[in-house]
Amino acid sequence: MNAQRDIRGVLITVTQGRLLLPNASVAEVITYSEPEPLGDAPEWLLGRVRWRGWRLPLLSFSRLAGWSGEDGQMGAKVAVLKALGNNPKLPFFAVLSQGFPRLVTVSRAALAESQELKELPLGVHSRVTLNDDPAVVPDLLSIELLIQKALDQAQVAA
Repeated sequence: MNAQRDIRGVLITVTQGRLLLPNASVAEVITYSEPEPLGDAPEWLLGRVRWRGWRLPLLSFSRLAGWSGEDGQMGAKVAVLKALGNNPKLPFFAVLSQGFPRLVTVSRAALAESQELKELPLGVHSRVTLNDDPAVVPDLLSIELLIQKALDQAQVAA
């Protein structure tokens, strides 16, 4: 009975942390390639990467959240995420990942929301532990809005 309530998730390792997402939100994992730079973009927006005919914005979650100004490139991958905001200009975006994301089973017993009173970083919905491993659940809608705002500003500046 409990197995019916389990969901498949993905743990994406980023510099200084891990993101926990539903498996359905990840479209594909691709090899990192140097992104096309965007003029006048915030430091967390690394540029655009090509994927299936799209030019997707690539973000560093670690920089967005203020965890790290550095992104290790050795073995880096790119997780292509499905956007939730129904914006036809932004149906997907990409997140820099340190290695391959890991499939996990998320059960009610294995997942606990952190009760820390520390303020949540930008782009973070909540802090959790999954089988005693700390992770964060990203606020994908807010991230999409931040990306769209940054892209609009970069185009105006261009």
